[in-house]
Amino acid sequence: MTVAEHSRGVQPDELAALRDTVAAVCRDAGGTAVARGLDGEPAGPEHAAGVWRVLAEEVGVAGLGLPEEAGGLGGLAELAAVGECLGAALMPVPFLSSTVLTGQLLSRCGPAAGPLLEAVAGGTVVATALLTDDGAWDPAALPLRAATSPGGWTVSGRASLVPDGAAAATLVAVAAGPDGPDGPVVLAVDPGAAGVAVRRLPTLDLTRAQAQVVLDRAPATPLATGPDVAALAGAAVDVALVVQAAELLGGAQAALDLTLDYVRTRRQFGRAIGSFQAVKHRCADMLLDVELARSAVGRAVEAGQAAGPTAGSDPGALAEAASVAKAWCAEAAVRVSAAAVHLHGGIGFTWEHDAHLYFRRARADAALLGGADHHRERVARLLGW
Repeated sequence: MTVAEHSRGVQPDELAALRDTVAAVCRDAGGTAVARGLDGEPAGPEHAAGVWRVLAEEVGVAGLGLPEEAGGLGGLAELAAVGECLGAALMPVPFLSSTVLTGQLLSRCGPAAGPLLEAVAGGTVVATALLTDDGAWDPAALPLRAATSPGGWTVSGRASLVPDGAAAATLVAVAAGPDGPDGPVVLAVDPGAAGVAVRRLPTLDLTRAQAQVVLDRAPATPLATGPDVAALAGAAVDVALVVQAAELLGGAQAALDLTLDYVRTRRQFGRAIGSFQAVKHRCADMLLDVELARSAVGRAVEAGQAAGPTAGSDPGALAEAASVAKAWCAEAAVRVSAAAVHLHGGIGFTWEHDAHLYFRRARADAALLGGADHHRERVARLLGW
């Protein structure tokens, strides 16, 4: 069952209950205090292991959007709802990297990926190496290359951006295949195997872990081969783009809420600064950005639900809507979070305030999975402009 088929018929009250539950777990964990607890060290799932255990095992978010036979449930609407809540709390958990990006890829790989898919649905962190050095997905410029020999498959190369790669129990590599017409292959790699070096990277957004993975003829197990691999990997990335856009929306809404609370209570010249015309106009611009971002995410979720079994591979459905959502939400989140810093005045520029945490997330996520320019160009290609 595809992610779109899972999502059909979802009830608004069920989504609201899921949002409330995830938000409560994040709030009980301390909210943005978890991000502050990173104290200059880039995040890994171990930093919020307790939160992820509750979300994965008790709430079941690790299995969202995955096939029922692997222990999954729900679909794109639920994935986006959870992403929005996690983005608002800046929670450093491997939802986008493991459940969404890797889970969606594995769910399209067939029976060979079954055991790994069950592990992902149970909360085990499995990271995927498929992004180019600029953070985008490009099947024509994959950083890894696979080879075959009498001893089996191996994979070599350097993947510079692997979300949560340093904490992964297994690495899933999308690599250029051996010379021939069949295109990329999907391989499972043991991070502890010979020829594998994983290094955690410093990041602008401490809540979003990144790793560099260097492979030198590392032994690998094939999960999917053939001419359809590029399309299935692209479909997985499209779902991840929608969820990432939802996370950016959640962060933008949280930054707006922080700002509105501040301008209502901060007084100058005997009145709340929110009554000043210039501040009102800036807040109105922030609200417009947030609401248009919400519309872009909603449109992408609807496109995924309507796309049926080919969700993510139809240029007229999820692929186009996902790129529109990423391009818009990335720029909107950067604008809103920057405005939040400015409207908070002096306190907004300090480390003690949360405004910079949302700005960091927005700037970092604006590049991850491809920047706004990349996705506008993609939309143009998809629509034949």
